[in-house]
Amino acid sequence: LALYFHSGEREEKCIIEDVPTDTLVIGNYKVQRWDIHKHEFLESAPGLGMFVTVTTPSAEVLLSKLYGPQGTFSFTSNLSGEHVICLQSNSTRFVAFAGSKLRIHLDIRVGEHFLDESVVQAKDKVNEVNFRLEHLIEQIHHISKEQNYEREREEKFRKTSEETNSNILWWAIVQTLILVSIGIWQMKSLRDFFISKKLV
Repeated sequence: LALYFHSGEREEKCIIEDVPTDTLVIGNYKVQRWDIHKHEFLESAPGLGMFVTVTTPSAEVLLSKLYGPQGTFSFTSNLSGEHVICLQSNSTRFVAFAGSKLRIHLDIRVGEHFLDESVVQAKDKVNEVNFRLEHLIEQIHHISKEQNYEREREEKFRKTSEETNSNILWWAIVQTLILVSIGIWQMKSLRDFFISKKLV
């Protein structure tokens, strides 16, 4: 997931990332500040920090840390589900003057272990193959976790659908019984009315 978004200074922005259990999540970000004189975003925002907070589906704070204007954060999920990742700039200026517009570039990788190409080049061919194999095995484990998580979600969805269908069926049966009862009662009332008026 790679994106950028605009934010005011000290304004909190959050994204939701669906993550399987026991999965490494790595986030890279860069903050740019709007220059009112040049009418463009500057390449960097020196002196500006970024406060990163990660909350699990059970509302537990997994990560809460202050970083610089450009940085990398990472966490490992201990619970599958929607994790909320929030970023908020930590301006050193007074709140009344902290009104600059910021552009935040965010790149989030789920379950990825990056290959360090410089390390790979420094090793001989056998070690390089071993290193790449280990990386592939990690990727396979991550894909397996993703598939298991999707199966769990599919099973939950199927159970919910079956319960809903069962409830709809019982509601239809109850409605039918009510309508039949009302019809029988109306017919009996009409017959009694006709008999009392001696029309039958």
